[in-house]
Amino acid sequence: MSTSKQDLPRVTRFLNRLAARRATFGGRVTAFVSQPDPRTIGSFARGRQLCAGNFLFSGHLVRDPGKTPWDIPPPDTDFSREVHGFTWLDDLAAAGDATARACAQDWLWRWIDLYGRGHGPGWTPDLAGRRVIRWINHAIFLLSGRTQTQSDEFLRSLAQQTQFLSRRWRATTPGLPRFEALTGLVYAGLSLEGLSAHVGPASAALARECARQVDEQGGLPTRNPEELLEVFTLLTWAAETLTAAGQSPMPAHWSAIERISPTLRTLRHADGGLARFHGGGRGLDGRLDAALAASQIKGRHANGLSMGFARLSAGRSSLIVDAAVPPEGKASSGAHASTLAFELTAGRRPLIVNCGAGASFGAAWRRAGRATPSHSTLVLNGHSSSRLGKGPHKQDLLVDGPLDVPIRVNHAPDGLTFEGGHDGYVKGYGLTHVRKLEMTFDGRGIAGEDMLLALEDSDKRRFDRVLDTIKLRGIPFDIRFHLHPDVDVSVDMGGTAVSMALKSGEIWIFRGDGTTSLSVESSVYLETGRLKPRATKQIVLSGRAMEYATRTRWSLAKPQDSPIGVRDLAEDGQTPVALS
Repeated sequence: MSTSKQDLPRVTRFLNRLAARRATFGGRVTAFVSQPDPRTIGSFARGRQLCAGNFLFSGHLVRDPGKTPWDIPPPDTDFSREVHGFTWLDDLAAAGDATARACAQDWLWRWIDLYGRGHGPGWTPDLAGRRVIRWINHAIFLLSGRTQTQSDEFLRSLAQQTQFLSRRWRATTPGLPRFEALTGLVYAGLSLEGLSAHVGPASAALARECARQVDEQGGLPTRNPEELLEVFTLLTWAAETLTAAGQSPMPAHWSAIERISPTLRTLRHADGGLARFHGGGRGLDGRLDAALAASQIKGRHANGLSMGFARLSAGRSSLIVDAAVPPEGKASSGAHASTLAFELTAGRRPLIVNCGAGASFGAAWRRAGRATPSHSTLVLNGHSSSRLGKGPHKQDLLVDGPLDVPIRVNHAPDGLTFEGGHDGYVKGYGLTHVRKLEMTFDGRGIAGEDMLLALEDSDKRRFDRVLDTIKLRGIPFDIRFHLHPDVDVSVDMGGTAVSMALKSGEIWIFRGDGTTSLSVESSVYLETGRLKPRATKQIVLSGRAMEYATRTRWSLAKPQDSPIGVRDLAEDGQTPVALS
């Protein structure tokens, strides 16, 4: 997602270690001045799994009951970062029983013994900020039943980490890592005795980062919806903590919250999860709702563009399209070649999806998840609309992507219309991909048209040259529609239609216009927090571009005799009830 997950340069590691060692000579904190209410949300089930010795971090499961996370050789750097970030404290606090408390206490004081003097991989500013927030949030949970000596060790370590943050927050990558470091510094300065001098500079720095990183649309340069949620959550936590202490967030800080809130609402599907683009997932359950409620800002952008995404929503359906140029430069280190890809959700059930980010399953899956074929859009000749760079300075960055992505969203008499195009294939093939999507006013039908057009004379000459090299057989293309794993798929009507049944009981029918071959193929759903990719299906329309204009029409709709909606209780073990 960000460069913070990669190995740090040697000079940065050295300076972090030096600052960590210096911080151990800081003064001793004797008490909390105030303590923020716990705002982090954990998983009860995961907390119980941790207590049982099942350590699942960054896609790796290590079963070792009776041991602490620090006794386990980390399978990779990401595993180590997750463990040292202490977000698992949220899960143990959610479990909340005596066993969970004992695990949390034993593991934390073991960390202090092993790493509290400035040793180990956890001494980076973003991890320190993440850790400080959790220690302060769960201080009552952690200190219950502890001796005075242990409480002093806990407070002393918090003070040392705060001193480290004050010296090294500038070394973090701009974006989420820096927001984590600064929010941790604000938390600690407001909560711990003798550290209030850090609050003013940290709050001012947080406001500057808001002005630099959050654009007019309330978006981030990475265009990652889940990362935007994480930043928004940190900003609301910091604002609430400042307010509770009788201080006001700076105008740029609060303005960023006001810009981000409607953008997140626009990027949220009908089921409450975020659109999965550019390395982001659905978001932790409950976090989006909690952050939006805490901001007390209502409303979302009208159907249109937010952080480069267009939204069409009607009835119980939401459709979100990647409708802007991909992230550029360093911000593209986790970006995907997903221009004009879309996701569709019906009620509480995702229907059309993108495969998602595969980073937790290893480098090969991460690379595959970023490619255009892993998204619900058109793929020309098996190539991505953006390419991954090569060489030490461009590796992992997107290059040669679309430079022009014009879009238009209109209100039609019978619904909503999206029209967009991108030039990602012009350089190689002379063809512009144009996509038109129409949603009916009740959200029960989607009509789509994908076009490959040679628009300029130079484009037509390039297209002709490509045709000549392949002996006029046409340039192959596939239009892919990846389905959520919970969708039950069957081919109907002699292979001219595909029926999709959702767990809610709803049925959707996909049809092509007959100009392309229709097939159902295997696909994968890459979901953070699972041990391996989930098998699923995809609908594929395959054809060849033989002329300067190639058009393919398709539709997604609920049968006319199906109910308007269902009372979706399938997750509760009950049969869905039709609503007339």
